[in-house]
Amino acid sequence: MKLEKAILAVVTTDKTRISGGAPIFICDTRDESEALAANLEAITDGIAHSLSDDLFIIVKH
Repeated sequence: MKLEKAILAVVTTDKTRISGGAPIFICDTRDESEALAANLEAITDGIAHSLSDDLFIIVKH
C-alpha cells in the first residue's frame, strides 16, 4: 500500500481549536510554529500550509 495524499502533522499555537488523528504539535509563539512547520516539512518530505495565523498543516500530495 502506498500513501499518496495525507495530513502528516498539525502545528498550532491554540490547542483549543484542534483535535484529530494526525500528530499535533503545540507551540508557544507564531515564530516557533513557523520554525517547527519548516523542520517537519523537511523531515517528512511534505509541504507546510498556513491555514490561519495559529495553524499549519504538513501534507503529502
